[in-house]
Amino acid sequence: MGLEIAVVGAGSWGTSLADHLAKKGHQIRLWSHDPEVAGLIEANGENTKYLSGIKLSPRVVATSDLEVALKGAEVVLSVTPSQYVRDVMGRAAEFIDRDALLISASKGIETSTLKTMAEVFEDLLPSSIVERAAYLSGPSFALEVAREEPTAVAVASHSPEAAEEAQALFQTEYFRVYTNPDVKGVELGGALKNVIALAAGMTTGLGLGHNSLAALITRGLAEMSRLGVALGASPLTFSGLAGMGDLILTCTGGLSRNRSVGVALGEGRSLSEILEGMTMVVEGVETARATHALAERTGTEMPIVDEVYAVLFEDRSVGEAVENLMLRTPKAEHWQ
Repeated sequence: MGLEIAVVGAGSWGTSLADHLAKKGHQIRLWSHDPEVAGLIEANGENTKYLSGIKLSPRVVATSDLEVALKGAEVVLSVTPSQYVRDVMGRAAEFIDRDALLISASKGIETSTLKTMAEVFEDLLPSSIVERAAYLSGPSFALEVAREEPTAVAVASHSPEAAEEAQALFQTEYFRVYTNPDVKGVELGGALKNVIALAAGMTTGLGLGHNSLAALITRGLAEMSRLGVALGASPLTFSGLAGMGDLILTCTGGLSRNRSVGVALGEGRSLSEILEGMTMVVEGVETARATHALAERTGTEMPIVDEVYAVLFEDRSVGEAVENLMLRTPKAEHWQ
């Protein structure tokens, strides 16, 4: 018999994961902050706003009532955009069963506090829930998972038992899950790659080729690892699925929203104009703000992040940003 699972967040990723778990025989209550989206899912069996073209399992029931979604759930999957997690999970806290397995699939850093989602959970929820919470990350476009295309991800937890429980929950013949004890690294990898993907898109928007993109991805990974280590993560995590894997996907894949925004910036469009035309949240924009602040706080050198920040928030041209990166003082590839 399947589990009762609440999926909090009905964007493309939340909807795809809800459908994935429903196809394994679990009963899913999918919460949307927008009653119209919940109504469309119920009426059409499809999230036409965020995951159009994918017919959802009949085991997915949509609602805009948090209490209805959460009461009695044995597993709670948090998939809201990172800047809204504190508000949504703060309201959800009273309805979450103390024995429930909490899993986060949000990728970002809270800009107001510079905290990861694990640290936000610590502020909001009982320690009994937080200590065995799990964090899902890695290279995974929602649409491709919904189409059952082979995908590999990582799940991290401070509790080995919880990590294995989450692994078993998601594992299928097309969705392979690896465990990782490094919660900090897995969360940072999933967040920071979005900033580098903005830069990768900018190179494409400028009309630059593969040399530029390869250099950007490689040096971007170095910056991610450098900040991760400064914040207590394992450097090995950044060579894995939550680091290099997700970075490659988001920097090169046509379904990447962050890359697409970068392309438009490289083509000369303004950030405000780009975002006005989008229905989905682009996590990399606010994560760039948070990452820039974390780099300053920790004294970590992150020149790519600095230039992305300047393009987004200081009106620097993309061409000038590239020139600044290329004209930096030469140095050894590996340094502390």
